[in-house]
Amino acid sequence: MLQWKQESRGETALLVEGARRVGKSTLVREFARREYKTYALFDFAKASKADKALFEDLSDMDLFFSKLSVLKGGITLYERDTVIVFDEVQKFPIARQAIKTLVEDGRYDYIETGSLISIHKNTQDIIIPSEEEVLELYPMDYEEFLWAIGNTNTPDIIRATLNKRRGFGDDINRKLMRDFRLYMLVGGMPQSVSKYVQTKDFAAVDKVKRTIIRLYQSDFRKIDKTGKAERLFMAIPSQLSNNSRRYIPSNAIEKTRSEQVENLLFLMQDSKTVSLTYHANDPNVGMSLTADTSAYKIFLCDTGLLVTMAFWDKRFTENVIYQKLLNDSLAVNVGYVYENVVAQMLLANGNRLFYYTWAKDEKHNYEIDFLLSRGNKLVPIEVKSSGYKTHKSLDVFCNKYSQRIGERILLYTKDYCKDGQTTCVPIYFTPFI
Repeated sequence: MLQWKQESRGETALLVEGARRVGKSTLVREFARREYKTYALFDFAKASKADKALFEDLSDMDLFFSKLSVLKGGITLYERDTVIVFDEVQKFPIARQAIKTLVEDGRYDYIETGSLISIHKNTQDIIIPSEEEVLELYPMDYEEFLWAIGNTNTPDIIRATLNKRRGFGDDINRKLMRDFRLYMLVGGMPQSVSKYVQTKDFAAVDKVKRTIIRLYQSDFRKIDKTGKAERLFMAIPSQLSNNSRRYIPSNAIEKTRSEQVENLLFLMQDSKTVSLTYHANDPNVGMSLTADTSAYKIFLCDTGLLVTMAFWDKRFTENVIYQKLLNDSLAVNVGYVYENVVAQMLLANGNRLFYYTWAKDEKHNYEIDFLLSRGNKLVPIEVKSSGYKTHKSLDVFCNKYSQRIGERILLYTKDYCKDGQTTCVPIYFTPFI
């Protein structure tokens, strides 16, 4: 956001997108308070008629800003040192359309926040301003989570240790893995993290997460009256836990035409509550060129929410379940939770997600969980929820595409080591690879 302010210098507005309850409004308001002499806020989730009427006439900008100042309590507007914030701008698309005229005027900066920003009802009958720069806000990443719980030095230590291609030793690794599993359980939604910091009570944290999930369910019901988007969303844990090569919509909803499924997926993606990873039909740099949009997996935006959804049948997930997950002693397969948290961390670092599968025999497949592009080479990643160093899929894949491979990485729960040509990395190193 600082980079945008310094480089744009009023030539573009900033649109901060993200899932509901991810902290957009809090972040933008704090930024406005710290970085500008004054700021004016329009919260379109509860804007007055007078606030909305202001945008009906932009023919006289001097008059527009005079009215704005009065509406906002006589605020003084300083040229190039005042920012005007449009919070929840999707609820009043006319204000978003006004960005073009306001930016052309050039006196002040503009920041918008929104979710479900691109669905038809929020864009019909308006011209989308080309003067917008889009910034996507994700749930708190692992480094931010550690800061929030008061562990400010560990991220730098992890980063430095990885750069030296060294491990911590088994005792410290166990401690760091336990800290990381705490992040997986609590997640990165600011309300969940805040509740954990305040109470250290997993039941209280789980209650917060259920409130957020119900909010998402309500949003899906509003934008999709058929209920199919909501069912696709709630089926994510079961689809991931089945270890399927792809998400199978027909397992969550009745048979639906492919174009309707595509529309539902668009709604889900636009909500920022999920992310999709596509099958790379030809694993090479430039994987977008050969991505198979009919073969995909769906990950939840926040792994803490995924844990709660996985145990949705309980009124509140009992502390015993959280404690067993924290201690890595729950007698169920949680590989899908580890895969989701890796997807979450890779996305937060700016990576696009792809995976690759191919036939092992008539009944089984090999699979590379994630493929990253680094320079002119591929970095294949296999994820394990255990300390086992077996990596047959990586080996076969790297032999098959040997000229395309850079580093090959196994993410697992044990300490850093090299196993032949494979780098075995504790999963908490993921944000720094």
